[in-house]
Amino acid sequence: MNTRKLLAHAVAASLAAASALAATPAAAADPIKVGLILPVTGPFAYMGRQVGAGVQLYLAEHGDTVAGRKVEIVLKDDAGVPDNTRRLAQELVINDKVAVLAGFGLTPQAFAVAPIATQSKTPMVVMQAATSSVTEKSPYIVRTSMTLPQVTFPVADWAAANKVKKVVSLVSDFAPGVDAENTFRDRFTAKGGQVIEALRMPVITNDFSPYLQRARDANPDALFVFLPAGDSAALFMKQFAERGMGKAGIKLLGPGDIVDDDVLGQMGDVALGTISSHHYSAAHPSALNKQFVEGIAKANKGMRPSFMAVGGYDGMRVIMEGLKATSGAGGEALVNAMKGQQFESPRGPVQIDPQTRDIVQNVYIRKVERVDGKLYNVELETEKAVKDPGKAR
Repeated sequence: MNTRKLLAHAVAASLAAASALAATPAAAADPIKVGLILPVTGPFAYMGRQVGAGVQLYLAEHGDTVAGRKVEIVLKDDAGVPDNTRRLAQELVINDKVAVLAGFGLTPQAFAVAPIATQSKTPMVVMQAATSSVTEKSPYIVRTSMTLPQVTFPVADWAAANKVKKVVSLVSDFAPGVDAENTFRDRFTAKGGQVIEALRMPVITNDFSPYLQRARDANPDALFVFLPAGDSAALFMKQFAERGMGKAGIKLLGPGDIVDDDVLGQMGDVALGTISSHHYSAAHPSALNKQFVEGIAKANKGMRPSFMAVGGYDGMRVIMEGLKATSGAGGEALVNAMKGQQFESPRGPVQIDPQTRDIVQNVYIRKVERVDGKLYNVELETEKAVKDPGKAR
């Protein structure tokens, strides 16, 4: 047997042992550990900042004790590297004996950990990664963020209903980008529209100019864009303006990542009028969201929450309520206690689908407008109780 197989068997044995230990009753004083794996450093650190802020706010507001035991967050930085994520998850399960794994900024990181969750029977709450198939990778995965198809198809419907005939799509070349591209194309063309060119970009790039030039040369009515939210979205918007695309009458459409609340303030007037579809806006008009926005800002030096923060906040809610229902037990019992949860979120009403373990939520058509001198995604229309389209049957 070669070294790799020996290592795999050793890891499997350790995970099995950890699972058995997790199933035994714990002393009342023992903390319940939640392993939170996020990119705290590196190009995706903004994800870790937002998701982590949501997790901490939920605990600050609702308490960190279940069945007389403290819930302890064990934060690990994977720097956005899937190999790190896998290693850290193994350590958290084997050494820290966590009851839950949580976080996961991007799809490759979630995919890397899914086999560990299955093998060790450790619930895994995905608070950000958005490829449709994530929950299918393990029966122990529950998601509180979104899927790209779920938040994309409403903007395709809006485009078809608002005299947009020809579109160039421009997406980051990884699984969520492909999900967005395919969903928009299929929905838009089914309603009579035409995607005249489909362009894909590296996931990490600072130079969008060649793609924008090709898009402009095609002379579309609109540009459909998906790229991971963050500073790259602000940079993209700047280069969109520099090429005069808005002035040429080319509309900008996409899922909400392109006008993420965390960086919207950096974009300036070029962002005005951008139409997006997404499940959360800091401008969502509810008392609960106002409280959430104020709480995040107060605890994080004025930071405006994005959809990532609400994924962390609601993810922690699902974990805590599940633990309450099981009196602190983990494993399959905890996954079952997460399934079917329904509650009012800062984003609106949500449910964890009991069959798919994925989130069901409202998706809003939004337009970037100035409100009290600041840019916000103002909600115009609501698609209620949206499931991932591939799981809607």
